[in-house]
Amino acid sequence: MATNSTAQAHWEGSLIEGAGKVELVTSQLGEFELKWAKRAEASAGGTNPEELIAAAHASCYSMALSHALAGNGTPAESIDTTAVVGFQPGQGITGSDLTVKAKVPGLTADEFQKFADGAKTGCPVSAALAGIPITLSTEFVQ
Repeated sequence: MATNSTAQAHWEGSLIEGAGKVELVTSQLGEFELKWAKRAEASAGGTNPEELIAAAHASCYSMALSHALAGNGTPAESIDTTAVVGFQPGQGITGSDLTVKAKVPGLTADEFQKFADGAKTGCPVSAALAGIPITLSTEFVQ
């Protein structure tokens, strides 16, 4: 079954001095402030599009890896993924760096690496981000 997810953004003022908010409409989990300073200077307070993309990438990657491992008959005990999405003013989004740590009984480190690499390309958010470099670092816990 296909689904749609909705977020809504509101902005007032210029890019540098202005401010806005983004609301997670579908989940109704909240509304978050948006500020240029948070995007360009990584200052505290508010969020930015790159942080939201990082959240989407980390969660999608974890789900894709979990699915692949379960399909192999070797479900993970745990998967922890961090995504760091870079932004350079004037250039745009510069890449997404994924780091995954997983505990998967019944696999060797080499076997796990193959599943981790496959999930990187199989994750729908990775496919959506195909125009930027995506790196992957792994840590396999037995």
